[in-house]
Amino acid sequence: MVGFSLFSNAYAQSYTKYVNPFIGTTATGHTFPGATVPFGMVQLSPETGNFGWDYCSGYRYEDSTITGFAHTHLSGTGGIDLGDVLFFPFQGKTPQHFVSKFSHANEKASPGYYAVTLDNDGIKAELTASPHTGLHRYIFNGEAQAHILVDIQSMLVDSKGNLETHLLAGSINIIDHQTITGYTSTTEWVDRKMFFIAKFKKPFTGYHFIDGKNKRRLVLDFDGKQVEAKVAISAVSIAGAKLNLSETINKSFETVRIEAIHSWDNWLGKVKAQGTDDELTNLYTDLYHLFIQPNNIADLDGKYRGPDGKVHQSADKVFYSTFSLWDTFRAAHPLYTILCPERDGQMVESMLQHFDIAHALPIWTLWGKESYAMIADHAIPVIVDASLKGIKGFDKEKAFAAIKHTLTNNVNPKYNWGLYMHYGYLPSDTVHREAVSRTLEAAYDDWCAAQLAKTMHKQADYDYFYKRSQFYRNVFDKSTNLMRGKLENGNWVKPFANLDSGQLAIGGDYTEGNAWQYVWQVQHDIPGLIKLMGGNKAFSAKLDSLFTLDSKTFGKGSTLDVTGLIGQYAHGNEPVHHVAYLYTMAGNPAATQMRVRQVHEQFYQNKPDGLSGNDDCGQMSAWDIFTTMGFYPVNPASGRFIFGAPQISEMSISLPAGKQFVIKAKNLSKANKYVQSISLNGNVYDKSYITYADIMNGGNLIFVMTDKPTAPKFN
Repeated sequence: MVGFSLFSNAYAQSYTKYVNPFIGTTATGHTFPGATVPFGMVQLSPETGNFGWDYCSGYRYEDSTITGFAHTHLSGTGGIDLGDVLFFPFQGKTPQHFVSKFSHANEKASPGYYAVTLDNDGIKAELTASPHTGLHRYIFNGEAQAHILVDIQSMLVDSKGNLETHLLAGSINIIDHQTITGYTSTTEWVDRKMFFIAKFKKPFTGYHFIDGKNKRRLVLDFDGKQVEAKVAISAVSIAGAKLNLSETINKSFETVRIEAIHSWDNWLGKVKAQGTDDELTNLYTDLYHLFIQPNNIADLDGKYRGPDGKVHQSADKVFYSTFSLWDTFRAAHPLYTILCPERDGQMVESMLQHFDIAHALPIWTLWGKESYAMIADHAIPVIVDASLKGIKGFDKEKAFAAIKHTLTNNVNPKYNWGLYMHYGYLPSDTVHREAVSRTLEAAYDDWCAAQLAKTMHKQADYDYFYKRSQFYRNVFDKSTNLMRGKLENGNWVKPFANLDSGQLAIGGDYTEGNAWQYVWQVQHDIPGLIKLMGGNKAFSAKLDSLFTLDSKTFGKGSTLDVTGLIGQYAHGNEPVHHVAYLYTMAGNPAATQMRVRQVHEQFYQNKPDGLSGNDDCGQMSAWDIFTTMGFYPVNPASGRFIFGAPQISEMSISLPAGKQFVIKAKNLSKANKYVQSISLNGNVYDKSYITYADIMNGGNLIFVMTDKPTAPKFN
């Protein structure tokens, strides 16, 4: 396996040995291979490029040069930002361009650690991290003066021109011959501030700024062959960065590295599995990607910078950001409710703190700031899911008040609720972009609000939001069995280019997809959608058509996110993630079992281009974790998980109170991909789903596999 390394016999049985951080680092995966810890603020990783959509994570496996090592990165996103405080070691004279060739043969990565040799000067670079601090160790060859460039001008930006304008303010300050500090105020995906302190193990012998009075690009000179640095960051202040440095100030590089391994082992070890090396590598890399974010951006004293740009205080010293909610509400957050319910409660509380400041729930937040990157308000299903599951850590009355305010006041610039209520949909001739997708996804949020209202005995609110949840019916075109744009006068949009992909930049009725991919976006009422389509047989036939249409993109819409095609099923983007499981809900579980095996084997592979699309902050990985278990949350806030078929022989999930939930697949082989029977705790299980309560109570779920599509009949 490329890039895999074990560091000591003490970790010979470590779960980290099955993680390959290079999975997803090429094609459209947009992951990074650098050092981070679960939910940490720091992601210290190499950069091979700065500009454009290809470099959302700063690194592409096919590149042959490295431009430095920066402290913040996004994992698997389709938006570009971060890349803060770049370090680049070199020897001899200051070069015109700071870049070095490297080889994957001299590159290693594992959870919490990254190493590479820079070929130009033969410098070995090693990186590790704690939650708030990145640690560097550079071993020079001794043949020339050792230097480190510290660059706050270099960041990840949409275009080369942005590199000159993204930094609104910032400077580096020399404190003493072992310490520098600095700050940046930037504008790219969001406007944000970042502060840092760098403490070097040995004094630097000289320094100079290569950009004159700007003081944004600093070269430090060192004697000797080895230089180590600790760099702590903060969104609040230099004082906050100094405080955050205390978590590593008296620790060696090796100590921090071992602590990072321990931390990852504890989190990855929540799932214990048996399978082949490739199966385990895919599974544990999925889990690794899942736990990289959301990120706790609070300092050690609980201070954080909120959506208003001001400093606030968190009582529990936690404030999560990097919420890619349009993606992660589907599977990542339901998985957090199983694997780390206490963290899920903290995440919800962070969303409510965001609401207290912004008077709106988060949509897609980065470093505490709202980007409005996607549609709908999918903090709502996350909050409702946690509420209905009894997860603690937040006030449910406050949560419902935040949901109701968000869904009845025009706080989201992509929604006018008066218009929505007047027509029962968003008209395509008034809302010129994504009108159908916005209608469908709002209907799902409404259903979630209705369910929470019901449990809280708020009957009027339940009636109101349930009525809105049925608005999806108003954009269903019976003549085509597709969701279709509708005008203010009630007529359908013509012509109906049902295979053309929509994209925000060019308009269209759909979000990063087309009518075939969005017709299934009724996660809360699949029985109602089945009835609209004419029953189970017609519904299954429509699903079959989705998987057998031409596997190509049509029209002028986004092709960047419409990837991982099987027919017009596009696994590389989220709107279809639940679709293969709909066969089971239409009485055809064998078709689900066949399709999920196909997707799992085709689009999750142990290689750099092993993902079919952006990992999207763990959502792509979460789909595979659930699918490997044998079930999936089609309706993420329902507490029900629809059966597919397990993809690995045995898994055990560690639950609160010392409980275990064990999943076994008897007779599992490449041939035996269908389920013959299911039992739970020794009893025959004849439902098409398993519940959250079933899982959290612990026990044994056993699938007996067969090579014939004679899946069990469900009630």
